[in-house]
Amino acid sequence: MRAFQRPGEGRGRLKRSSVLLISGLLPTGLLVYAATLPLTSAAVPPKAKLTAAHPSASGPTGFETQVAPLMRKYCIACHSGPNPSGGVNVANDKTTAAVIKNRSAWENIARNIGDNHMPPANAPQPTVTERDRVTGWVEGTFTKTDCLLHDPGRITLRRLNREEYNNTIRDIVGLDIRPADAFPSDDVGYGFDNIGDVLSLSPLLMEKYLNAAEKVAQTAILTPEDANKPIRIPAATMQHTTGNAYNGNGFLLSTNGDVHTEYEVPRAGEYTIRINAAQQPGGPENAKMALHLDDQVAFTFDVAASERSPRTYELPLHLKAGKHRFAMEFTNDFYDANGPKGRQDRNLIVNYLEMVGPPGMPKDLPTSHRRIVFCEPSATLSKDAAARKILTAFATKAYRRPASAQEVERLLSYVHLAEKQGESFEGGLRVAVEAILVNPNFLFHVELDPKPNEKATSRYLTDYELASRLSYFLWSSAPDAELIGLASQGKLQNGKMLETQVKRMLKDPKAQALGQNFAGQWLQLRNLSQVRPDTGRFPDWNDKLRVAMKTETEMFFNAIVTDDRSLLDFIDAKYTFLNEPLAKHYGIAGVTGENFRRVALEGDQRGGLLTQASILTVTSNPTRTSPVKRGKWVLDNLLGTPPPPAPPNVPKLADDNHGPLVGTLRQRMEQHRKDPACASCHARMDPLGFGLENFDATGGWRTKDGDQTVDASGVLPGNVAFTGPAQLKTILKTKKTLFVHCLTEKMMTYALGRGIEPYDRCNINGMVSTIAQDNYKFSALITAIVESDPFRKRRGDDGGLATR
Repeated sequence: MRAFQRPGEGRGRLKRSSVLLISGLLPTGLLVYAATLPLTSAAVPPKAKLTAAHPSASGPTGFETQVAPLMRKYCIACHSGPNPSGGVNVANDKTTAAVIKNRSAWENIARNIGDNHMPPANAPQPTVTERDRVTGWVEGTFTKTDCLLHDPGRITLRRLNREEYNNTIRDIVGLDIRPADAFPSDDVGYGFDNIGDVLSLSPLLMEKYLNAAEKVAQTAILTPEDANKPIRIPAATMQHTTGNAYNGNGFLLSTNGDVHTEYEVPRAGEYTIRINAAQQPGGPENAKMALHLDDQVAFTFDVAASERSPRTYELPLHLKAGKHRFAMEFTNDFYDANGPKGRQDRNLIVNYLEMVGPPGMPKDLPTSHRRIVFCEPSATLSKDAAARKILTAFATKAYRRPASAQEVERLLSYVHLAEKQGESFEGGLRVAVEAILVNPNFLFHVELDPKPNEKATSRYLTDYELASRLSYFLWSSAPDAELIGLASQGKLQNGKMLETQVKRMLKDPKAQALGQNFAGQWLQLRNLSQVRPDTGRFPDWNDKLRVAMKTETEMFFNAIVTDDRSLLDFIDAKYTFLNEPLAKHYGIAGVTGENFRRVALEGDQRGGLLTQASILTVTSNPTRTSPVKRGKWVLDNLLGTPPPPAPPNVPKLADDNHGPLVGTLRQRMEQHRKDPACASCHARMDPLGFGLENFDATGGWRTKDGDQTVDASGVLPGNVAFTGPAQLKTILKTKKTLFVHCLTEKMMTYALGRGIEPYDRCNINGMVSTIAQDNYKFSALITAIVESDPFRKRRGDDGGLATR
C-alpha cells in the first residue's frame, strides 16, 4: 500500500496487511469474505422465458421401434462383443433409459451418423431418412430430458481478467494506463480467458493488485503534496553548448557556455527556482552563473561554493503556464597557467535544476481527479460529508452496485487514519480509493445467493448483477451510468428494455471489445503474433503485414456487430477491409495508403472469414500450408464438431525442411491416412483443408505449389464433392443451422464465463430457432443470449460454498 509520514517525523506507516484486514481480505480469505457481502434487493422476474420452438422429443416413438432396428442392421456387427470397434459397444443399450444413462457415447454416435462418418465407407450405408431418424431421436430425447430440468446453471465466482481490469479502470477512473498488463497471463478454459473455473488468484497476482491500486490512485488523484513536490532535472540530462558530464549527474562548463533544458510548466504562479552549483576557482573572482528564462537573463549568481561542498542557489520567479527554456550560463571563464596553484583555471559545475510550484492545489485539475473528487469541503459541507459523497459514488461504480453505509464508513476510516498521520484530505481519499481497488467487490464478479448450497433453488439476477453481466459481456468493462440508472429504478429487465440496451451497447465504440476479446479468441487471432512464416519462402511477410491481417478481421467482425448484419456474412461476404499493403498481398488493385477502408470484393477468391489472411496464416506451418490445421479450424470454430485428439505415437507428416520430399502434399497426406488410427478423423478434416489450398501459408492466392498445379478439390462424408474455396463456402452455407449453433455456444460460453453443459441444450436450441426467425442478425444472437435463463438466472450449488 503506501506510507503515511508527517513532515519531519520517522516512518509512520499504514501497513498493507492493515488495509487488507479492513478490506475483508485477511485473514479469512477472499471467498469466505465474499459470502458475507450484503445482498441487494431481489429482482422481480420481469419477462417470460425465451419462447422459441425447441426440438421436441414427443414426435419420435421409443428407442425399441425407431433406433434399435437400425443399430442391428448397420452397427451391431462391429460394435458389440468383448472387443468392439473403437471401444464403442451399442449392443447393451436396449432402452431409452439406457441411452440416457450412456449419453456421452450416444451423442458421439449420433454425430458420426449424421456426418456420414459412420458406418465406414466399405460397409452398407443407411439412407438419408434412416440417418435422420437416428439423429432426430437422439437429439429429441436428450433435448426433452434437458428441458425438463429448467437448470440455468451456476457460474463460479470469478475475478476480472486482465482486459476487464484495464477497461474497468479506464471507465471508472478515467485513466487509460493499462495496469493489468503487468499481471500474470490469464489461464484459458473452453477457449476463453474469462472462465471462472480457471481464473485463479495467486500470491503474485495479489501483490500485483496492490501495486496496481497504488499506481492508479496516485495517478488519478492529485494532492497538495504532489502539487508542491520539487521537480529536479539533473544537469547531465540537459543539452549543452560546451563542457562535459561531471561526477555522475553533474555537468562541468570549462569555457563560457551553458547547459539548458525545456520544461512544460503545468500552471501559472509563483515558483521557487533552485540551482545546485559549485566552482573550480581561478583568478581574482568567483564563477558567475546567469540563469536565462527563455530569452532573458533572470538573475546572475556569484558561485563561491567549492566542488566538495556545492551550494543550492535559489530565487523566486513568476512563470506562465506552458513550455519554457531554462539555461545556466557560465559567463566569466578564466585560465592562467602561471597563476597561483589551485586558482589557475576557473570552471563552473552545475549539478541540477529544481523547481517548486506555487502552494495549494492547481485550478486545472486532471480529469481523473475531477471525476473522483467531484466536491470539496466548504463552509456548508464538512470534510466527512464530502468524503462520504465521494466514496459512496466511487465505490458504487467500482462495486457495480450501491455501496452500503457500512462499507462507506469503513472506507472513511482510511481518510481519518491518513489525516492523523499528516496527510491532506485528498491524500486520505487516495488511500480509500486504493482500498476500494483491492476489495473483492471490485476484483470479482460478485453474485451472492440467499441459499447458495441448495442446487434446486434458482433465482433471477438482481438488476445490478444483470447490468454487470451485460456490460462485461459486450464491453469487457463496468456498467455505464445509463445501465446503473436503469438498475437503480428496477427497469433493466422490464419489457423490451434488455433488447433496447443490447442494440444501444452494440453501437457504442466500447463494443469493439467483442472483436478484440471474443473474436480474438474464437478465431484464434491472438495466435497471429506468434506465427513466424519462413521469409525465404514468403519474402513479402513482415510485421506490418501481420498487423494488417489482424486489423482486417477485427474490422470485419466489428462491422457485422455495429451494422447488425447477418451472421452468415462470417461464412461469405462481398466486402472486407483493406489497406494498400494487404490489398497488394491479395492482388486487389485500387487501394492506396496505410489507412483501412471498406472494399467491395469481386469474383469468388475472397469473401468471409475463411479467405482472410489472418485465419489462413494461423492455420499454416512456417514453410507450407496445413490442410489438417485448416480443416480442424473449420470443424472447431464454424461447425462445432471438433475431431477427437490425435492418438498417441502417430508420426507427424514430414516437413519441407527435412530432406527431399516425394510427391505433392496431397499425396503425402494420403499416405499418412493409410494408418487406420488416422483415417477416420482425417476423412473429415482434410477435404475441408484441401478446399483452401489455393491460399498459401500467408493467405496469398496461388494456382501452383512449386512446380505442381494446386488441387483444391475435396470429397466430404456423404460423397459431397467440391473444388476450391467458393464451392466449399457454398456447402458451408447449407449448414447454416450448424454454424449458428456453434457460434451461439461459443458466444454463450464467453458471455457466461463458464462452459456449456448438457442442460444448456434446450436454451441453445431455442436461441438458434429465434435467431433464424430474425434473419440471422447479429443483434438477434446477442438478444437471445441475454434474454435466456442461463444469462438472467443462477442456481445454488449442492456441493457447498465454492472454495476453488
